[in-house]
Amino acid sequence: MSPATQEPPTTLHWVALVIAIVASQAGQVLLKLGASGLPPMEHDLLASLLAQMLRWQTLLGLSCYGSGTMFYVVALRRIPMSVAAPCTAVSYVSATLFGLLLVHETLSPLKVAGLMLVCLGVVLLAEIGGKRAARMPRAEADLSPPDRAVSASP
Repeated sequence: MSPATQEPPTTLHWVALVIAIVASQAGQVLLKLGASGLPPMEHDLLASLLAQMLRWQTLLGLSCYGSGTMFYVVALRRIPMSVAAPCTAVSYVSATLFGLLLVHETLSPLKVAGLMLVCLGVVLLAEIGGKRAARMPRAEADLSPPDRAVSASP
């Protein structure tokens, strides 16, 4: 189905996108917590990886990522990827906040500037994507190949 004939997203699709973002962010936080306090990998790579994979935080984090992916697929059924993907960039901001609050990471002026640029980029993409989507059916109709009439003449 072409974007011109695709039905618009419903509330269910937007909720699926929000759940996907939240689940993926929860997965990131859990993976970070699962990685904390482990011995360096230089000592025994295989043992370190196995210890990481068997931590409950890692297992739950991977489960969150998997469920987030499934909800994202549901959202993509009707939400254009050019809109859905920039929406997921909100996780950059929330990851920074979780890093500050949960694992006491630092926030430099350069990180703040970078986050502001990410936010600006999301707004620009959403604005451009919204205007482009409004024009899409007419533009796609202009680009679609003409109907070929079947004639009996050679």
